[in-house]
Amino acid sequence: MSPVFAHGHLRLYLLVLLADHPMHGYEVITALGDRFGGTYVPSAGTVYPRLAKLQDEGLVTGTADGRKTVYAITDAGRAELEARAAEVAALEDGVTDSVKSLADGVRASVGEAMRSLRADLAASAQAPRGQTADDPVDVPTAGASALREVEMVLSSFRQQVRADLRRQATRGTLTADTVTRLRDGLESLRHSL
Repeated sequence: MSPVFAHGHLRLYLLVLLADHPMHGYEVITALGDRFGGTYVPSAGTVYPRLAKLQDEGLVTGTADGRKTVYAITDAGRAELEARAAEVAALEDGVTDSVKSLADGVRASVGEAMRSLRADLAASAQAPRGQTADDPVDVPTAGASALREVEMVLSSFRQQVRADLRRQATRGTLTADTVTRLRDGLESLRHSL
């Protein structure tokens, strides 16, 4: 998965979350997941080291509560948020844009899976009784294998390009020229096949 936060922004966003109220690490992870509508949920290996670093910097405190540590923002942490208010506002806008981009990706993936499922069901319905659309009688084995490989290559390519383009869109560097070049390049490739 492509990075959701630019370098240093997750650290700042953790302060934003803790400014609302103290939380233990799992609550922080859940709060991040909630802010992203479930489209992005960071791992414990992403969040806990950053919380420890914020604690080392004196921007948050960590208080043991049984087996959990509850993190709370300090006055120094609030001062950093205040000093970086413009950056925090831009970060919130970026989170909103990221959620929209991630949701678009999920929506497109689900749509693609549904189209593929419909095609498989239609092909199965057209096959003679007792025979499936993938049986060698209908499609030569080499052709079926090549088709599956092509579909995997296309799916992987599409996911990689979408991730790159979402990153550009989030950074504000996606231009109409990029879209035109992509469209023209894909059309040229299709004609060459």
